[in-house]
Amino acid sequence: MQMTRSVDSVQFLPFLTTDINNLSWLSYGVLKGDGTLIVVNAVGAVLQTLYILVYLHFSPQKCAVLLQTATLLGVLLMGYGYFWLLVPDQEAQLQQLGLFCSVFTISMYLSPLADLAKVIRTKSTQCLSFSLTIATLLTSSSWSLYGFRLKDPYIMVPNLPGILTSFIRLWLFWKYPQKQDRNYRLLQT
Repeated sequence: MQMTRSVDSVQFLPFLTTDINNLSWLSYGVLKGDGTLIVVNAVGAVLQTLYILVYLHFSPQKCAVLLQTATLLGVLLMGYGYFWLLVPDQEAQLQQLGLFCSVFTISMYLSPLADLAKVIRTKSTQCLSFSLTIATLLTSSSWSLYGFRLKDPYIMVPNLPGILTSFIRLWLFWKYPQKQDRNYRLLQT
C-alpha cells in the first residue's frame, strides 16, 4: 500500500477481522491469565490497527472502511458487554469466550476457500500469497501445539483448519505454479 499509494489490490476485511480476532483472544488471555496469549494478541492487535489506519489513509472509500470498522467494533463491544455484565461466573465466561474465539478463528481460516475455488477454476494461483500461506501454516501449527500443551481445546482445535487449508494451498501452488507478474518485478526494482 505504501509503495503503490493504493489499496486496489488489497482486501480490507482480513485486516479488520484479524484485529477483532486478536482483541477477542486478548480478552480470553486476560480472563485466563495467560501471558503468552496476552502479549502475542496485544502486539497483533496493535499491528492490525496500524494496517487498518494505513489502509484508511490510502483508501478512496473512507466512509465504507469506517462503517465496516465501526460495525465490527460495535459487535465486539456488545460481546464484551455480554461476557462481562451478563455472564457472572468466570468459568462460564472463559468457556463462552473460548467458544466465540474458536468459531471466529475457524471462520477466518476457512474464508480463503472461496479463493481456492477460483484457483481451481482458473488454474492459476495468482490470487494467493505464498508467504501468507507459509505464515498461516507456521502460526496455526504453533498455536495448535501450544493449545495441546495447555490441554486447551479452545486454542488447539480452531487452529487445525489453518493447518489443513495451508496444506491445500501449498498443494495448489505445486499444481498451478505462479508466473512472475511483470508489475511485481517493477515494484521490486
